[in-house]
Amino acid sequence: MDSQSQDVGAVIERLQAQDIDVVRVAYSDMIGVDRGRDVLLSELSAALGHGLPFSRCIYHTTPMGDCIPIQGGMEDGLPDIHVVPDLTTLAPLPWEPGAMSCLGDTFLTDGTPAPESPRTVVNRVAEHLAQLNLQAIVGPELEYFLCEPDGPGFTRYADSPGNVYVVGRKGDPKGLLLRTLRYLREADLQVTAANHEFCAGQFEVNLNHSGLVDAADRAFRMKSAVQEIARHEGLLATFMAKPFNNEGGSGFHLHVSLAGPDGENVFGDPDGEYGLSDTGRHAIAGVLRHAPALAALANPTINSYKRFGPDTLAPWLIDWGLDNRSAMVRIPPDRGPGARMEVRLGDATANPYLIIAATAAAAYLGIRDKAELAAPLEGYGYDPQSAPMLPQALPAALDALEADTALTDVLGSYFVGSFLAYKRNEVERFQRFVTDWEFREYAYHL
Repeated sequence: MDSQSQDVGAVIERLQAQDIDVVRVAYSDMIGVDRGRDVLLSELSAALGHGLPFSRCIYHTTPMGDCIPIQGGMEDGLPDIHVVPDLTTLAPLPWEPGAMSCLGDTFLTDGTPAPESPRTVVNRVAEHLAQLNLQAIVGPELEYFLCEPDGPGFTRYADSPGNVYVVGRKGDPKGLLLRTLRYLREADLQVTAANHEFCAGQFEVNLNHSGLVDAADRAFRMKSAVQEIARHEGLLATFMAKPFNNEGGSGFHLHVSLAGPDGENVFGDPDGEYGLSDTGRHAIAGVLRHAPALAALANPTINSYKRFGPDTLAPWLIDWGLDNRSAMVRIPPDRGPGARMEVRLGDATANPYLIIAATAAAAYLGIRDKAELAAPLEGYGYDPQSAPMLPQALPAALDALEADTALTDVLGSYFVGSFLAYKRNEVERFQRFVTDWEFREYAYHL
């Protein structure tokens, strides 16, 4: 028996001793939806040996369940991919007795990693940073709304104003946030805190910082867990960027630093300008330089761009500032081991793997190319005369991503081609769809 078989056998014995009889193997599709299969523990060895087969068109499937024509899918006869469980990611599912979860890596039938797999993309970026003897350290923050069923639709949970940062039942009458926080802790997701956010029925969960791939894994699992826990309560948790006309949107902020070979923070430098190292300033400049393309992955839906605008505390311009929340990139006041940038561009619909990969890729390019950092924003932002404007609609962001060949090369041209085809199909479908606003605006008088 080889060592791998012995290791798998030891894992199975340990799970059996914990009364676990099912392992949920999950992976991310193109837009961050968790796909997967529940595997009986007795079949786990076989799943590790040959992988779990899925149709490759899972990466080409829309939220409405349609499969759209993208390279490697329908045109090739809907071939298989194989998902191999990664047992190093085994974690409890405290809301599902007798089950544990793990992530899976996806491979083509020739054994090579599936290039459109978001986990493949984030690993690829980590490898690029490693060539510079660097690793990105990322701490994700995610906001979401809780909604209650209301006839055929949904309404905001606990829909009362002014509850930002309140604790307890005042803004959360069912006490769901505290139960969610404890569940996430028990699921080994390294959560640090949770709070009621600015809008009615809106909450935020913060995750501890870790390496690039691990941070993406945990953010992906956290989004899935929050939604599943809400379903157990008969509620809907949505990470949609701006689900309501009369409230703000939900962000996906990333605290990003850089570590050298010894694991020490190399983002700050007490003797450097702004207390930042050359590496740190180049990384910030890279994120700013590639921001138009980055928007396509950080703000990946048509709805995303309704969150943008002046006086929204969501970015509108490509700028940075020292402890300034009106800037796209904020540098918190911490220095030394806590030196970092907070990239505030993303909204909560972003696929965690892709927003984290793209942000790190932009930082990598800034460091590689020694990009120069302009002066920081002074005072309150949102003055379009002071800085370039971010793309204001998804098509413009997609065009910017296609044009940014440097970022495309780091992320992988096959992935970017598939992503662009997927999202441009989304735009085409929306442009043909008659919305409620159009009927209300035009039907009576015209």
